[in-house]
Formats: sequence, structure tokens, C-alpha cells
Amino acid sequence: MRTPKEIIAKLQHVFSTVRKLNERLDELQINQGTILSHLHAQKTSKRLQDYEFKVFSQSGEDGIIQRLVQSIEIENKTFIEFGVEDFSEANCRFLLMKDNWRGFVIDGSKRNIERLKTAYFYWKYQLEARAAFITKENINALLAESTFEQNVGILSIDLDGNDYHILSAIDFYKPSILICEYNAVFGAKRKISIPYQPAFQRTQAHHSNLYWGASLSAMTYLAEKKGYALVGTNTTSTNAFYVRKDLVTEKLEVLSAEQAHSSSHFRDSRDAQGNFTFIAGDKRLDVIKGLPVFDVENNVIDSL
Repeated sequence: MRTPKEIIAKLQHVFSTVRKLNERLDELQINQGTILSHLHAQKTSKRLQDYEFKVFSQSGEDGIIQRLVQSIEIENKTFIEFGVEDFSEANCRFLLMKDNWRGFVIDGSKRNIERLKTAYFYWKYQLEARAAFITKENINALLAESTFEQNVGILSIDLDGNDYHILSAIDFYKPSILICEYNAVFGAKRKISIPYQPAFQRTQAHHSNLYWGASLSAMTYLAEKKGYALVGTNTTSTNAFYVRKDLVTEKLEVLSAEQAHSSSHFRDSRDAQGNFTFIAGDKRLDVIKGLPVFDVENNVIDSL
């Protein structure tokens, strides 16, 4: 029978082996992504969705981002991303590990950030992480901790909540590329967001999990006021990609929100007991009809 000391040593060996296997798997994924990036560089399509592939992103964002950084002049290879959980799945991790960009990430969970800081890639690459619940009152002070230059390469926002209000509050940074999550359930035409609530949490705001964020039209309206052009969305209709207008090249197409919008295929709605209901299409909007929204163009509270 093994002693406690021997059992601990065995477990430590197993954990070490698993970590090394994960690192080798990451290397394989990065190599595959690098090959795809080179192959896609030969394409001439202006449609961003034609360049999608996934390495560490949730969907095809890795490929889209590769296309964007190859299509415009980027002075500073730095990124700020928030709403990253433990950064195992994120928009900018591939850039960090393939192209050696420097990064600053924020998540509201202290546990997530602690887990990130134990990852092998945290010490291996130039990445800083901060645990903080983001509000429009603290966002500028948090971003200043990055010490990055004003024209940061990429700013990626994924909060499932106050995304519009947080972007509106950012007053210093002028990223070359802006990535914003949006709520496709809100439709293509209305420029609406959830009303600002500093402590907003998607899972508590409404049992359906469908009431959060802002429409693509709202995010695009704000981005254009800040000097950005919408150049595409991903096929899952979750993320919009903007380029600073002075950097847009002939390799990209500029779209209106209505041109870029499509209905998302996600069916992650829930009932009051937290069970999946798998509602799709326009029926999702019926579930949250009547809830308050902020009309960003007219600056008034309206309803869905």
C-alpha cells in the first residue's frame, strides 16, 4: 500500500504530465492556425467571414483578427481585452502566442484571474491581468493600469451587459481595431442597449439569459461617433469588428449595421428554473418583450 507521500508524488507527476500535454496541444493548434493564416492571406475577398478560423477564440474570431492585422497599418502590437474569464478562450490569445503581442486583460472574477496567472503562457508571454468588476465609473482608471499607449492595437469588449455604456465612457484609448460583442436578439434596426446599471449581471437581469448588451446598430452608432467604421461581423452574429477610419484600406469593406446584421443561431434561452428552452429566431425577442431599453440615439428609456 502506498504512503500518503507516495500518493502525493504520483498526483504531482500526473498533473505535470497533463500540463505538458496541454502545452503540446496548444503548440499544435498554433501551428495549424499559422498555416491557415498564411493560406487565407492569399485570398482577395473583402468579406471578413471568409477568413474565419478558431484556435483560442470562441468562434472564428482568430481568423478574422489575423485578416485585420494583415490588412491595416498597426503601430503598436498591444491589446486590451476584458470579459476574458481565465483567458483560455479569448479573442486575443492567439495574437499573444503566435505574434508575440503584449496584452492587458480584465475579468470580474478573482478566481478566473488567479487561474490565468497559473497558466504556463502567463509567465511565458507579455501579459498582465487584473481582477475587477468593470463599470463606466472605473473603466478609465483600470485601463490606465495597462500603461499602454493611446493608439493600442486592439480593444476587445465582451461583458454580456453594459458593453455600450462602457465603450461610451472610454475617453483616452484610440485602438486601431475595436471588437465589440452585441446582442443580435435585439434586431437589426433599433439603436438600443440595456439601461445602465453598475452592478448588471446577465444571469440575474432576466431568467431567459436573453436580456443583455446592445444591438449592433447601437454599438455601430457609438463606434462611428468615435471615428470607427464597421468592417464586418462573425458568422455566429456575436462580435462586430471596427477599424479606425484613418486606417481603413481597400482590402476591407465598410458596412452599415443593417448590412452586417444576421440572426444568431444560439439557442441558449432558459426558463425560470434555469433549464434550457432552446428558443430560436424572433421568438427569443417575444420572451423579453416589454423590458426597458435605452434608445441611444434619442437618449430616452423605451421598451422592447
